Amino acid sequence: MGWLDREHTVAPPGFNRWLIPPAALAVHLCIGQAYATSVYKTALVEHFDASLTEIGIIFSIAIVMLGLSAAVFGTWVDTNGPRKAMFTAALLWSGGFLVGAAGIFTEKLWLVYLGYGVIGGIGLGIGYISPVSTLIKWFPDRPGLATGMAIMGFGGGALIASPLSAALLNAYDPESGGQGWVASGDAVGKLFLTLAVVYLAYMLFGAFTIKVPADGWKPEGFDPSTVETKALVTKNHVSANNAIRTRQFWLVWIVLFCNVTAGIGILEQAAPMIQDFFRQADGASLVTAGVAGGFVGLLSIGNMGGRFVWSTTSDVVGRKRIYMIYLGVGAVLYTVLALFGSSSTLLFVLLAFVIISFYGGGFATVPAYLRDLFGTFQVGAIHGRLLTAWSAAGIAGPLIVNAFLDAQGTPGELTAQAYQPALLTMVALLVVGFVANLLVKPVDARYHEPDTASSDPKILAKEA
Repeated sequence: MGWLDREHTVAPPGFNRWLIPPAALAVHLCIGQAYATSVYKTALVEHFDASLTEIGIIFSIAIVMLGLSAAVFGTWVDTNGPRKAMFTAALLWSGGFLVGAAGIFTEKLWLVYLGYGVIGGIGLGIGYISPVSTLIKWFPDRPGLATGMAIMGFGGGALIASPLSAALLNAYDPESGGQGWVASGDAVGKLFLTLAVVYLAYMLFGAFTIKVPADGWKPEGFDPSTVETKALVTKNHVSANNAIRTRQFWLVWIVLFCNVTAGIGILEQAAPMIQDFFRQADGASLVTAGVAGGFVGLLSIGNMGGRFVWSTTSDVVGRKRIYMIYLGVGAVLYTVLALFGSSSTLLFVLLAFVIISFYGGGFATVPAYLRDLFGTFQVGAIHGRLLTAWSAAGIAGPLIVNAFLDAQGTPGELTAQAYQPALLTMVALLVVGFVANLLVKPVDARYHEPDTASSDPKILAKEA
């Protein structure tokens, strides 16, 4: 297995760095399927005779394990290279689907928790961070663009997975097409088996094609001093162990937690939410299941586009200012959605689209924010530790929404008013994140590494 080691992935002289983003996208588009779970959420509720909260826990466990595994294995990814990490992620993500399918077929919900949640979630975390630090090293002149290219694939995963899942569920269920149809558990189980095979193939392609830059490489014509003169951007380096001791790390942690909790509340409930917002007096919704699935795909476009557009914009306006937009404007949009979203389907879709673009942008911008504050020395490991905020948000977001909705009524009978308490809670969280972002200042010099730290492999190994 030596071909997986970092030394076998060093790019030769003259290598085109633009060949790296497709390798990153191959992984992120696959693991981004996590955002399409709402497509079969109602089917699992009926199959296991469970509540929305019990089924929502599947998604929450996966996000918790994503953050924890990213934190635990972040330094391992940095020291062993992206190929070994992406290969490992492929095996775990696909294996999670296989175990989850076994749980569906045997009607054992705990197996779905273990498979998709725990095993798949670990694959999510390793796969998520593995290409990010590599792309930052390939694009030191445009770190926001680099992280946007990598992470936009995760946001766009549902754009592929949502219609694909809907089509496969229709194909696998002989009862499909009828009014009020909900996919059978057998169809969802077969869907999991199919996705396991497809995603394994694409993620292995990414692992086989990824490369890391040689020591001392920099883009032609790039002058590091043009980056270092920007506000909040350091020319020094902070190790992962020291970063978590700084005030800045925990302020950015709060920023990410608040932004993610707010966005994840919509994404995890997207398909049933748009139907509930436009439910008629007789209980029927003006929005069909097919249109709701299309809405999930549209949100995926916003999620994906926001990751690229907003993170690239941050290279111009700065990371701190772009988060003021995500959190401040996001709070206003959430308020309008809660109070007036049911007045028009067009207004509802536009508000949700922009909110999710901010959610995606927050994910894509944060690695560049960390690079600005802590340098490139162990930015991948620092990023992994910061993703514990995603783990916490993965619990908080769905629990807030599902707990409020379970208290308001039963699935299929909820209305727009049932969502107001949850959405206004998200507004409060975004305000907290806005204040935390305002408090971010440059890192104190006492946390900086010696000048040789970023290039000395012995120091790197010690920090690992």
